[in-house]
Amino acid sequence: MKLRVHRSFVRFWIASTTSNFGTYITTLALQVLVVSNMGGSAVDVGWVSASRWLPYVLLGLIAGVLVDRFHQKTVLVVTDMGRGIILIFICLMSITGAISIGWLMVLLVLFGAMSLFNDAAYQSFVPQLVPRSLLTRANARLEQSSAVAETSGPAIGGGLVSWIGAPFALLFDAVSYLFSAILMTSIKHQPSKKVKANPLGQQIKEGLHWVYQHQYLRTLALNTHAWFLFHSMTMTVLISFFLMELGFDASYLGYVLAAAGVGAVVGSSLSTRAGERFGVGRAMAFSRILYGPAVILMALAPTANNFDSQYIALIFVVVGQLFYGFAMGIEGPLEMGYRQYVTPSHLQGRMNATLRSINRSAVVIGAPLGGTLADGLGFITALWISIAGLALCGLWFSLSSMRKARIEDDEI
Repeated sequence: MKLRVHRSFVRFWIASTTSNFGTYITTLALQVLVVSNMGGSAVDVGWVSASRWLPYVLLGLIAGVLVDRFHQKTVLVVTDMGRGIILIFICLMSITGAISIGWLMVLLVLFGAMSLFNDAAYQSFVPQLVPRSLLTRANARLEQSSAVAETSGPAIGGGLVSWIGAPFALLFDAVSYLFSAILMTSIKHQPSKKVKANPLGQQIKEGLHWVYQHQYLRTLALNTHAWFLFHSMTMTVLISFFLMELGFDASYLGYVLAAAGVGAVVGSSLSTRAGERFGVGRAMAFSRILYGPAVILMALAPTANNFDSQYIALIFVVVGQLFYGFAMGIEGPLEMGYRQYVTPSHLQGRMNATLRSINRSAVVIGAPLGGTLADGLGFITALWISIAGLALCGLWFSLSSMRKARIEDDEI
């Protein structure tokens, strides 16, 4: 059966793709807003970025319970509208000169809270739009759109910021969220049953028990938490490594980051076939193993002393980014499809929010840890520590029972 037959999913896909492009535009526009328009420092940029993720750490488990209590479609519409309105406020305050770093952080905490609830509902909504046999394929389509947005969104954002300025560029994302909300309201679906309003603590416990007591989800969750720690360390170190150690300018950096998006598009295109042929577990194990060698390629890039060495370094880094993005593209739809497949509908919100909040908590630890290691030990040493961590995650996953997981073998 083809995905295009499911018109509700097609509308959801269009809405998701539109907001994804807007999100990558906003990420760039906010950084420019802080530095250029507000005269902020790198520390200010760090605090502003962290404020978006703070709600994931503080409210993640609670969000899962609340999302399971309400219709996911309603949550998606309200949070999309809320994020659009918040971005309009930031734009207006920037134009009038009323914005400050403190106010921007407050607004982005609210924005992050809206994103947290939207993410939990988003991941729980897909199983209501397509049959479970098509979940991996549906998530592959969503992953492809996200990868294309990741590849081209920053370039579009850079052009908009240069053309009309950072505050007005934020309006494009605001419009994308409002358009997404309107399109979401037109989706027809069979809503999941509401969860009984049991005590909050009991429902959080049920979600944690499901994730960490399931035969395969437990291993997947713990391994993914560790992967996010080392992934965030790697990404933190790589950006500084590219700019300071290899001497890339901003244009080179754009090509390098775009390479990961290209790899992700290719990987997500092959994800469904890989899962069907080798099984979800083995295909994901291959992806987890690939991360380490991909970063090794980048770590081996020669320091740019002249044009030729910089060109060689660029080749090493681009190929490494392609493989890294390819691995993410392969495993992303498989992981999400598997999680949605094995989880009962009344636990979808709590399962997704539990994993996402703890993964984001790992990022909050891993990003500054990577920066601290790079400052204290040097970029190369910090990268090899990250490589060792990613390699251990791949080995652990490959030797675990999760490698035997297959979607068609599981019963709800």
